[in-house]
Amino acid sequence: MSDNGRHTVDGPDGLPRCPWGADPAMLTYHDTEWGRELRGDVALYERLSLEAFQSGLSWAIILRKREGFRFAFAGFDPEAVAAFGAGDVDRLLADAAIVRNRLKIEATIHNARTLVGLDTSFSDLVWSFAPPMRPAPRSLADVPTQTPSSTAMAKELKRRGFRFVGPTTAYALMQATGMVDDHLDGCSFRPTPH
Repeated sequence: MSDNGRHTVDGPDGLPRCPWGADPAMLTYHDTEWGRELRGDVALYERLSLEAFQSGLSWAIILRKREGFRFAFAGFDPEAVAAFGAGDVDRLLADAAIVRNRLKIEATIHNARTLVGLDTSFSDLVWSFAPPMRPAPRSLADVPTQTPSSTAMAKELKRRGFRFVGPTTAYALMQATGMVDDHLDGCSFRPTPH
């Protein structure tokens, strides 16, 4: 079903999907990762960092550079990134394999230090804001960019010292890691509830 790209569209294999997974990398990401439950401090620190880098850009750009980000940020191992210093910032600013934005680079390092200093699991902390599952959105117009849950998550992360994590970034993290499921109604890749 198609209505100006707002409802599901048939992919190259004939299966209906959310309309934003057009290029091959985005299609694979949509089909295998987005909206799937993801837990663990390293995995969620990576996703939080990439969502922050995505702010103001398209996710396709970040996805194409993801391996570069992983290499540049030591596999997003928070302990390793927390040890980065001024020389690492200079190295990262010169690295064309990532998005070279000083504020986002410094926030990623700062957030690693903050995560390492938490008195709880980062994964447990962010998952504590997962709202109850709601019905599948029928069109992209039904998908919010932020919610009370993402606003609460952003507020708590900021209170704990995290940077570059507003309600929209928090909601994108929730979507990407299965805390919410915004695959459209009729999408073949909507995860089955456990």
